[in-house]
Amino acid sequence: MPQIAQLAETYSSQIFWLLIFFGITFFVIGRGMVPKVMDTVALRDKQISDDLASAQAARDAADDQEEAWRKRENENRAAAQAVIAKAKADGAAKSEKKIAAAQKRLDKKLADAELRIAEARSAAMAEVEDVAADATQDIVSRLAGAKVNKAEAKAAVKEALSHG
Repeated sequence: MPQIAQLAETYSSQIFWLLIFFGITFFVIGRGMVPKVMDTVALRDKQISDDLASAQAARDAADDQEEAWRKRENENRAAAQAVIAKAKADGAAKSEKKIAAAQKRLDKKLADAELRIAEARSAAMAEVEDVAADATQDIVSRLAGAKVNKAEAKAAVKEALSHG
């Protein structure tokens, strides 16, 4: 085989070119490109960690703002409830005053009406007594043929009404 026979003659030149090629490759890639790639990866890792840190800081700030907002809303809600309770109490007090005033007016009207009823009853009773006394005089004169004066007839009617 002629290829194996040539190996001894070209062995040293192939190793030489192999070392030259790997040396150039080492210096170009290993010393030139790899540090740049590593720097880029490190920069990317730093950027990612910085982004994560800023995102966490933003989340913490948002949580703090949300907590402050919730606290403010709870305070506002409590203040609103206090205002509502005060308004209800004021409304109830005003309503109670109006109801009391209306009740006083109604009580006065009722007392006036009761007084008028009592006066009307007294007047009616007096009228009934007069009519009864007149009827008594008429009945006695027709049935008995006797004359009874008005005062005696009224006295008899009063006595009959008080027993009756």
